[in-house]
Amino acid sequence: MSPKLSNAQIAWRAAQDIADGAYVNLGIGFPEMVAKFQPPGRQAIFHTENGILNFGEAPPSGQEDWDLINAGKKAVTLKPGAAFFHHADSFAMVRGGHLDVAILGAYQVAETGDLANWSTGPKGVPAVGGAMDLVHGAKRVAVITDHVTKEGAPKLLERCTLPLTGVGCVTRVYTSLAVIDIEGGRFVLREKLAALTFEALQAQTGARLHLTGPVADLTVPEL
Repeated sequence: MSPKLSNAQIAWRAAQDIADGAYVNLGIGFPEMVAKFQPPGRQAIFHTENGILNFGEAPPSGQEDWDLINAGKKAVTLKPGAAFFHHADSFAMVRGGHLDVAILGAYQVAETGDLANWSTGPKGVPAVGGAMDLVHGAKRVAVITDHVTKEGAPKLLERCTLPLTGVGCVTRVYTSLAVIDIEGGRFVLREKLAALTFEALQAQTGARLHLTGPVADLTVPEL
């Protein structure tokens, strides 16, 4: 069994690339964890599709205000300067290109940047939600995900086989094994776990990994 990062460690690594003052939308579920790991001296402004800008951490247990939730129906707090707005205005922000970054989960990512992150199967969600707007409205779209499925099948592929959320939209993928950019319709390896050989990583990837320079060690804290 090869070593791999935990979800918290993947989220931590993705958080390191968010610029100070960036307007950021985090996908429901696992991507919401990214908000916990902002580097010291940097503060993103988080947006949620249901109409809050600049919300903060979850309140302590028992102190939730259930009229104050994010798109994932989780209780949040407010930071100074936070704003509320209509759902339609929220999506106008998304579609108008006002978000700097969207970070989403994924079932599959293609080397062309195509994303599949929703399903209506037996365990799927009933609809795609705001993801289709986010992947084409945000200035940068990143994905955080395990490198393979629970069954061990690659999630990074030449072509997605599930219904697409967006075409050619993803530019960087943070996985449990590596950090990979999507450039010119191909996966470019930037960082990998030091204990993992390139050959072992390639064997768990469903498309060719390209090298354009030195590959850094993927180093994260114990979380």
